[in-house]
Amino acid sequence: MASIWVGHRGTMHDYPGFSPSVDAEAIRKAIRGIGTDEKTLISILTERTNAQRQLIVQEYQAAYGKELKDDLKGDLSGHFKQLMVALVTPPAVFDAKQLKKSMKGTGTSEHALIEILTTRTSRQMKEISQAYYTVYKKSLGDDISSETSGDFRKALLTLADGRRDESLKVDGLLAKKDAQILYNAGENKWGTDEDKFTEILCLRSFPQLKLTFDEYRNVSQKDIEDSIKGELSGHFEDLLLAIVHCARNMPAFLAERLYQALKGAGTDEFTLNRIMVSRSEIDLLDIRAEFKKHYGYSLYSAIKSDASGDYEITLLKICGGDD
Repeated sequence: MASIWVGHRGTMHDYPGFSPSVDAEAIRKAIRGIGTDEKTLISILTERTNAQRQLIVQEYQAAYGKELKDDLKGDLSGHFKQLMVALVTPPAVFDAKQLKKSMKGTGTSEHALIEILTTRTSRQMKEISQAYYTVYKKSLGDDISSETSGDFRKALLTLADGRRDESLKVDGLLAKKDAQILYNAGENKWGTDEDKFTEILCLRSFPQLKLTFDEYRNVSQKDIEDSIKGELSGHFEDLLLAIVHCARNMPAFLAERLYQALKGAGTDEFTLNRIMVSRSEIDLLDIRAEFKKHYGYSLYSAIKSDASGDYEITLLKICGGDD
């Protein structure tokens, strides 16, 4: 069965002649030796798919009675450690942990919440919710409810439910109808009916929304983005704009997130690691192409000038090439 976590535009592919036991043993040696052999760890973990890494994790546990992630945590440090641990984590669990981190401690990282909840498919969201409950014994919805408020909370909860239509079929009449509803809920009314925005933008499929936004321009003579910016504010506005960007061009949306994570002084490794790992088997090739198109230089060169050491080497392997 094709995994819901694998697309056709990733940089990572199944390793031919894969043997989990050979890999588990090589990793064990790399960790056990005097001084860690990072080179071996990097070459194995970046040249296998997540499904293959999960088999290595099982084999490692069976052969040595230890969790590979715990051994990596004990042996590595810093951003390199976080990245290597991310690589051996199942995708749904990884996203669940990223969501938890976004809501933990002082302040919520709304950008991370928005990014994860807008870019995952409904089927992925269902798995993430299950993983969240398994790991934290709390429902994702409950945590979102206690960390956010208002229309932003309502929209996040709708997305977390994984109820967005996934069909590729578009309905022209519905697009016209929804466009009119959005117009009546915003531009055409004193005050804004936020619920209508949430309902349409969080439940319709992305191809359907694309058509709806075209119709919206016909009805209102404005781009939906401009209307959202004019009518709404705060994190709710950020969330709806993210949905518009994803519906129009998700790889471009994620390329922009990477650009923001890498530009200026200091790097946002939390975002960098998440996008590189979570999109490496889905659409990282498209994200790379959009990055180059919008910013004039390659993602590869941006990582090269921003990261260093084993962390840099690992990111560049995941990136998979220069453009």
